[in-house]
Amino acid sequence: MDRRRFLTLAGLVAVVTAAAPVAAQAESKKKSGGGTYLPMETLLGSTVRPNGARGVLSVDCGLDVPDPALRDFADRSTPRLRAAFVQIIQSYAAGLSPGSLPSADYIAATLQRQTDQVLGRPGARVLLGAILVN
Repeated sequence: MDRRRFLTLAGLVAVVTAAAPVAAQAESKKKSGGGTYLPMETLLGSTVRPNGARGVLSVDCGLDVPDPALRDFADRSTPRLRAAFVQIIQSYAAGLSPGSLPSADYIAATLQRQTDQVLGRPGARVLLGAILVN
């Protein structure tokens, strides 16, 4: 009986010890992009689909900030940037007519203008990923 408990405990210790370096390495890795890239969570806004049902406009984006001082400030200002971005996407999606495609150029220019305003100076570039209407 004691041997079973000992073997179970020894196996559990071996698994936990082997998994600890893997977990530490996974935490130190950045999720996406290079050292100058700051990812943002997906931005969502409500819209109307061609059949009259409610739809969702989703925009994936991030910031490329090569200047280290500005990148640090942008990282600390992420909640303000996200709030400004969501407000823009929600108002744009609400005015989008049913069945029309979103304008990536307009979204990019508006988000860029808002980024420069929140950060106080130019230097961060908005990078758009996918723009979907569902």
